[in-house]
Amino acid sequence: MLGDDLEVPVKGGRLVRYANFDYAASAPCLEPVSAAVAAALPAYSSVHRGAGYASQLTTARYEQARHTVRAFAGARPGDAVVFTRNTTDATNLLARCLPEGTTVVVFETEHHASLLPWADAVRLAPPAFPGEAVRAADEALAAIDGPKLLVVTAASNVTGELWPIAALAHIAHRHGARIFVDAAQLVPHRRLNLTALDLDYVAFSGHKLYAPFGAGALIGRADWLAAADPYLRGGGASRNVNGGTAGDAPFATEWSPDAEQRHEAGTPNVLGAVALAAACDALSATGWTSLIKEEERLIGLLREGLAKIGGVHELSLWGPGHPRVGIVSFVVDGWSAREVAEALSSEYGIGVRDGRFCAHPFVRHLLEEAGRLDEGTCADGTAGAVRASIGIGTTEEHVRRLVAALSDLVSRR
Repeated sequence: MLGDDLEVPVKGGRLVRYANFDYAASAPCLEPVSAAVAAALPAYSSVHRGAGYASQLTTARYEQARHTVRAFAGARPGDAVVFTRNTTDATNLLARCLPEGTTVVVFETEHHASLLPWADAVRLAPPAFPGEAVRAADEALAAIDGPKLLVVTAASNVTGELWPIAALAHIAHRHGARIFVDAAQLVPHRRLNLTALDLDYVAFSGHKLYAPFGAGALIGRADWLAAADPYLRGGGASRNVNGGTAGDAPFATEWSPDAEQRHEAGTPNVLGAVALAAACDALSATGWTSLIKEEERLIGLLREGLAKIGGVHELSLWGPGHPRVGIVSFVVDGWSAREVAEALSSEYGIGVRDGRFCAHPFVRHLLEEAGRLDEGTCADGTAGAVRASIGIGTTEEHVRRLVAALSDLVSRR
């Protein structure tokens, strides 16, 4: 991990080793990712249309990255892998490719990236338990005629809780619908197998997957993508352009029939794709069993420690026993979320996230359910929370420092 020896200033002028609990926002860069980018830079060139050696080599690296990401996601052989900037970009791309008349069903627990892009959406209230999520989706999809898409997260960016995506995919397909899964918070923590889960589309971001070079991916069935107008219009997306003079005569444009090229107009983020693929390879090579075991040990220590501090209240949709990835959000009696985050940073060298985590309706629901809408106020006067998220670089010492720091803060008020 690059930066695992980072030292930061705290009050009094001391330097302390940084304890990063903000992986859910953006994860640091893995050394193999940095090495892959460095190796690609000397021969960096444009892709797909150059005959020179550097262009041919760069094209090969770019398309190999696509193959690697496809394998990492467990995609079907015919699935498209469209490189995007991030999950938000990928979701908006899919929203532009929906067949005319498509109705989207989405839970209000979603990150804004999955909540806001849809033109015609049926919004479902936060479910009280996983089975209710399946039932609510079942009822909503049954009432819709025409094409339909179910949108759901795999792991909540607020609570870390895992959603029953396999059961939801089964329900969607039973009603002739497709399912899109926001996997941004899942793939840094768990193996994804699109084929085994029978998902139609998934999206994730490199910057959460230890590859902060501005790339993400939309992966899934190619037919909707190949039939839609290009997400961006320009070189690469166009197969042939005819007509047009120095006047007002229109161009006759033939778009690429290939779903991937069709939606990757312009010079793509080659280095971002190389970085994303390198992160996928690194995580797969490390082995998910050991990564999950260590994460569950550390998140268990953190949650146990927080539970012992009077005045610290964890937020959860489905209760403390529900499986989750390494994310926990909480409020602290007598402290706003921003005050907690600033004190942890300035006094202890600990980085957490505060606010509503681009999931405003969901955070508001959790705070209301916990009777904490008056706690954790953000700078704009709205209620928020503190989020601690862990990753590959998290250590037991980091966890114990965070728990001790929060105990110290609570004791002051």
